[in-house]
Amino acid sequence: MTTEPFNPGDYSNDPRVSFLVTEWQRLSKAEEDSKNLMEADPSMKELAESELKQIDEQKAQIVGQIEMITKEDETEGEMPNELVLEIRAGAGGDEAALFAEELARMYARFTEKNEWRMNTINESRTSLGGFKEASYEIRGKDCFKLLRLETGVHRVQRIPATEKQGRIHTSTASVAILPIYKRTEIEINPSDLEIETSRAGGKGGQNVNKVETAVRVIHKPTGIDVRCTSERSQHQNKEKATMLLMSRLQFMKDEEEDKKRAQDRKGQVGTGDRSEKIRTYNFPQDRVTDHRIKESWSNVEGVLGGGIDQIIESLMKADDAAVDEVDE
Repeated sequence: MTTEPFNPGDYSNDPRVSFLVTEWQRLSKAEEDSKNLMEADPSMKELAESELKQIDEQKAQIVGQIEMITKEDETEGEMPNELVLEIRAGAGGDEAALFAEELARMYARFTEKNEWRMNTINESRTSLGGFKEASYEIRGKDCFKLLRLETGVHRVQRIPATEKQGRIHTSTASVAILPIYKRTEIEINPSDLEIETSRAGGKGGQNVNKVETAVRVIHKPTGIDVRCTSERSQHQNKEKATMLLMSRLQFMKDEEEDKKRAQDRKGQVGTGDRSEKIRTYNFPQDRVTDHRIKESWSNVEGVLGGGIDQIIESLMKADDAAVDEVDE
């Protein structure tokens, strides 16, 4: 039994449960009719009470179904099915930019395998074709749940094609997984935003190159800036850039809260810290090592080709075990 009376009006605009609300209203009308019949004809009391009992049971089932359906919102609030993937080249110059592009390709292939959708928000390339930075929107069931532990610094060790002496170089790229929540605690004052427009450049035809469709949104209080070039219109790019900005601000807020709780969850895998070196892709030894769980896998090429399933599975198991340990 719920402590507060069930109000079907609270769910009247939710299409997922509209048929249940309609059924509740039908049962309420039948309930009222039975009560009126009992008052008007005492001889029908036994029949009316039997009907009222059945109606009460049916209404309880409806409340249970509605609560179960709407509870999915709470779960998705913690693990949304939409996210923004950000990748930035770190130390290592052009080699780091090439590695950043390889990471983007790795996640794109993993996205395809899971039948998610991945759309480009912005890509900024170097002269050699690698990425200075890139951001993508990913949508699909459990995408954040599976990718949330990818945030951090990824490191590659290999001999670049341009290296004549055969020396192994180390380069880095940072990855951030920013969840897109249906509802966010972040509120942005329009006066805190500075909007810049420019030509998108690159592929996309005459409209992209000649019209100022690219949008850069700057959040003045934090200095965070977001650029979006993926849409055809300036208005659409502004909307998407603002959405990404809110995700970044929410991520920063969540990261701060995580650090405050770090003492209680020090064994947990997912700290959300972008500066944490989490994984090394070592080509000479054909080995990928995740430093948080001190576990390694072979076949670097296969991993960078999207075969990160085993790594993600091991990370999630370790994270779940750490959470259970803290709860105890």
